[in-house]
Amino acid sequence: MITQLHISNFAIIDEIDIFFTEGLNIITGETGAGKSILMGALSLILGARADTSVLQYKEKKCVVECNFSFNKNQSSIQNFLSENELDNEGELIIRREISSAGKSRAFINDTPVSLQQLKELASFLVDLHQQFDTLQLGDTDFQRKVLDALAGNDKLLIQYQNTYKQWISAKSAVEKLINQKNSFTKESDFHQYQYNELSEMNFAENELENLDAELQLLSNAEEIKTSLSEANYLLQENENPIVQSLKQIINKLDAYKEFHQQIDEIVSRLRSTQIELQDIARETEDLSEAFGTDEERMQIINERISAGYKLLKKHGVSTTNELLQIQNELSEKLEAVLNIDEEIEKQEKLKELLEKEAFALAKKLSDARQKQIPKIEIAVNEKLHRIGMPNATLKIQLKEDTALNFYGINQIEFLFDANKSNRFEPIRKVASGGELSRLMLCIKSLVAQSVELPTLIFDEIDTGISGEAAKQVGIIMKELSANLQVIAITHQPQIAAKSHTHFYVFKEVSQQGIKTNIKILNKDESIYSIAQMLGGEKPTGAALQSAREMTED
Repeated sequence: MITQLHISNFAIIDEIDIFFTEGLNIITGETGAGKSILMGALSLILGARADTSVLQYKEKKCVVECNFSFNKNQSSIQNFLSENELDNEGELIIRREISSAGKSRAFINDTPVSLQQLKELASFLVDLHQQFDTLQLGDTDFQRKVLDALAGNDKLLIQYQNTYKQWISAKSAVEKLINQKNSFTKESDFHQYQYNELSEMNFAENELENLDAELQLLSNAEEIKTSLSEANYLLQENENPIVQSLKQIINKLDAYKEFHQQIDEIVSRLRSTQIELQDIARETEDLSEAFGTDEERMQIINERISAGYKLLKKHGVSTTNELLQIQNELSEKLEAVLNIDEEIEKQEKLKELLEKEAFALAKKLSDARQKQIPKIEIAVNEKLHRIGMPNATLKIQLKEDTALNFYGINQIEFLFDANKSNRFEPIRKVASGGELSRLMLCIKSLVAQSVELPTLIFDEIDTGISGEAAKQVGIIMKELSANLQVIAITHQPQIAAKSHTHFYVFKEVSQQGIKTNIKILNKDESIYSIAQMLGGEKPTGAALQSAREMTED
């Protein structure tokens, strides 16, 4: 509920604080006193756009601040605060500031927020009901919400929607698989050809790279053989072989190793070198004999490399292993073609099962809605008659579709007949603004008994009624206020008389000009104000008596 509304520098309001109470808060005042200005200021809290035209003093900023208390069990508010990382201390302070430059800022518990965030939170806190703000009454989604609220369908609807989303997901999976199958089928022959082409080559890992290295070796075999032979000849076969020369050096130095330690070390190293060179000489000899030109092998390698390079170019890769990866991918695609029918069948069964379950839940929703319709029609029509619309009748049309939607299988339409013509048409087509306002009041008074509504604000929805009808509107508002806070601006004394708290808006003249102000009336002041609404500025004794009787009725 709204506990306090602070307004400064807005239109002809200099600065005021309004402390609202539980129950029915009625605001009255002369025409032009500034009641609509209060609603304009409150609209800023609800996310309305504003500009510098609202500033009374152009050099100062406009500030509208509203304090709300709320039940910590209200999950929508709790979730919003949590998701947006806002302070949650059991009270909310929403503030709008309009600077002299026209810049608007919004705050929730002193944290800057966007206008969209402000609107979202405000929707959980306040329902502003104005005479021409009743278009949602003709909206099918609003009509469904009314039915579901009164039928107590909350948990059932959540269960259905979870199943519905799973069914949609299963449908999507089936369609995706079928598209994949069609795509696979179109490409299957080509994939099979590509796979066979690679499979026939039967490449080993890094094969083309290894063959290329082998080909280079074979191409230079004669030169390598000659070089190895020459090395072997120099090491051990020419007139002064290196190995023999090294042996002679060792023999000469060996005679003097006892005279100096370093000579002994050199001799030892020379012997190691001699042994190593002898091994090298034998290996060069053996390797030389192993080398030779193998034209047949070179032909085989050239053909395989040529075929491999064509495939590398064809697939836009550069290594054997990349070709093997492509071969594996093609194998998986071909395998998928074989398995996809089985997967489609599996998903089809799941889809059918979920569809059957969703239809069963949707039928339960439909039955619960249908069961509630006569009760709603009777209750609303009775209230319409009470508030001065004796010839008006609401009729709720519920049809069942063969197709599922997010809310079940129903098409819902609120139909209206204002004149007992027995010609029912959709509300949005035939109801006037005043009729819509009173019809909305009747519906909200029913819904309030089933769900927790935010603070309801009614801005002069009583236009065009008086007498007993106005009294009944006041009674309905008071009934509503038993479970929630109601704030109403009215010109009707019958409605004002039902208030728990009576606010009076007035203009006062000061040196700075004309200002709007507001005050809470005590019981006697409230009676006098109601008498003025009945009999003019100076009410008669009869008017005062009537006003007193209204407040006591």
